[in-house]
Amino acid sequence: MTLPASTSGTAVLGQRAAVIVFLAFALAYFLSALVRAITATLSPTLSVELSLSAGDLGLLAGGYFFGFALTQLPLGSWLDRHGPRKVILGFLTVAVLGCAAFAMANSFAALLAARVLTGMGVSACLMAPLTGYRRWLTPATQLRANSWMLMTGSLGMVAATLPVQWLMPLTGWRGLFWLLAALIALSMVAIAAAVPAWQTGEGPARAAGPSPAPAMGYGAIWRNPYFRQMLPIGFVNYGGMVAVQTLWAGPWMVKVAGYTPEQAAAGLFGINLSMLCAFWLWGVVNPHLARRGLAPERLIAWGLPTSFVVLALIVYLGPRAGWLLWALFCVSSTFVSLSQPAVALALPPQAAGRALSAYNLAIFAGVFVVQWGIGLLIEALVVMGWDEVARYRGAVGLFGLCCVAAYAAFWRAYRRPAPLVMA
Repeated sequence: MTLPASTSGTAVLGQRAAVIVFLAFALAYFLSALVRAITATLSPTLSVELSLSAGDLGLLAGGYFFGFALTQLPLGSWLDRHGPRKVILGFLTVAVLGCAAFAMANSFAALLAARVLTGMGVSACLMAPLTGYRRWLTPATQLRANSWMLMTGSLGMVAATLPVQWLMPLTGWRGLFWLLAALIALSMVAIAAAVPAWQTGEGPARAAGPSPAPAMGYGAIWRNPYFRQMLPIGFVNYGGMVAVQTLWAGPWMVKVAGYTPEQAAAGLFGINLSMLCAFWLWGVVNPHLARRGLAPERLIAWGLPTSFVVLALIVYLGPRAGWLLWALFCVSSTFVSLSQPAVALALPPQAAGRALSAYNLAIFAGVFVVQWGIGLLIEALVVMGWDEVARYRGAVGLFGLCCVAAYAAFWRAYRRPAPLVMA
């Protein structure tokens, strides 16, 4: 299925203004990714201090994504109606409160509640800029901006590894979250100063004109064939990539590969640095690929299966599979990131916020399910009499089978294209 042409090929923002707006949004997204990934680095400390099981650890990490997913549907409508600037500033206020609550928590229940609150607060950090880019930038530039936003997120995940490990003796994990609260507040100042207000003419409701286009509801978005084609890989493959990057790569390195916590932090640093480079490269090549007519779904169809080969190799090697193979899995999974801007371009500009938020809901619901599900599987496989290494391998193997099944559903829709439903 080929993406339809954008309704506008011209950029609303000039180059200098676009760069300033990008940087303001990028700071907030950097911090949101740091908060997202920090549980992988802190997992040994939190496990010892609070006696967390694998299931507890998965639930705590997944709580962020649960809070994230809770806000996505109203977030899309608010973005289309009120614009990125107003919405993200309101949400980041909640993120500041969530980080402060995490820093003060004294029980697992309090940590989980704070984690959910934080996830809700940062849930606009990617959707807000992508909604703005859909209106303010040309289609090719949107693909580049999306990839480089994800690169910024990878930079935040890099910062959540060795730098966090280095700061821990100085601040403790509670001090880290107080620092994060202050930095998020600083990013709010940057966004308020740099991001333009939402003009009436950009939103779904027009200030003038006899026949405004009817607003596109979520029902029409969920029924859109292109959206549904991308849904399985968004939920399982994209969600699984984030679940591994932000949590399970760390425990695997410690429990299966025999890394020390310091070595695991260094491994996570390598994984996230690899992801940063991958998203930077996607940002460089995406405009060129778009000009040559290479549709995102075609690149996904031929590139994503490499991640399945790598995952099978990880399960086969077990204790011999260290950070390098997990980095290769995450990098080979980045093909699926092309689905996000593609979904936005496949739907009308006035529905960009809702389309992106609906798809993001699927992704982060997948992250929550995979993060918690792998933890539950690791515990449940005790009934098989397996040791801890075998249970980790079994859980990751079952996750790999789910990835293949999701890709098969995508491939079937890709090989049998249906006409787009436009509102």
